[in-house]
Amino acid sequence: MRNAEVALETALLTHGLPWPENLATMEALLKAVEEEGARPRPIGVVGGRVRVGLEREELVRLAQGGADKASLWNLAALLAAGKDAGTTVAATLHLAHRAGLEVFATGGIGGVHPVPFDESADLLALSRTPILVVASGPKSVLDLEATLERLETYGVSVVGFRTDRMPAFLSPDSPYPLPARVETPEEAAALYREARALGLGGVLLFNPVSEGLSFQEVQAHVEEANREARRLGVGGKALTPFLLRRLAERTGGRSLEVNRRLLLENARLAARVARALAVE
Repeated sequence: MRNAEVALETALLTHGLPWPENLATMEALLKAVEEEGARPRPIGVVGGRVRVGLEREELVRLAQGGADKASLWNLAALLAAGKDAGTTVAATLHLAHRAGLEVFATGGIGGVHPVPFDESADLLALSRTPILVVASGPKSVLDLEATLERLETYGVSVVGFRTDRMPAFLSPDSPYPLPARVETPEEAAALYREARALGLGGVLLFNPVSEGLSFQEVQAHVEEANREARRLGVGGKALTPFLLRRLAERTGGRSLEVNRRLLLENARLAARVARALAVE
């Protein structure tokens, strides 16, 4: 029996939540994975070195501010410059696969934005990296229908965990049907094994948050926040943080509570899938 291990991204730590909530949330994720019988492996860049399985002092260093955000297009440059960085979904996928990990837990994936030509590197990374990723859907600020279409185009194996419809990050449901469904971690592990045997890329296991916000409410807030962003000229890298911040304000902090809940639930499910894979 192999070790059950779960990769965790650290952009959540460096850019997702403020200090000290970011560190407290990461520590809760580590504990959740351990409680489910798996080993958590948070991945980041410290002093220009890739670290797979960050120690607590390294997590604190990243969480306290000043670190960059590492995606695939700037990862090599950050290493060469000796920087600290939290890894995005795309960078974590790549580094986790290089380290031999097969399961990765995150909150929401990046995808297609309403702004033309603005697409996350997460999508291409998912298509070419044979890892099972547990997420609660694409981030709520995205064009969800276009993101699901792009996942199909890229040949990503998309499956719902006890759901027939794509969860929308903060919302456990959406109007968009999924092509496959599993009921147990063991079934998810079996599907991943088939995808791996076929030489396919990633398996995206969508896990709906147990208690979230309604799809209609979130979309109304997102549309208003997008209108505000256009008025203020907010775009590029600043757009997603701006929209998520406005979502938190408009929901009275409820979106942050849901975000923390789904992160923990995804970490627990990922650990269970990792345990099922470890019996090979």
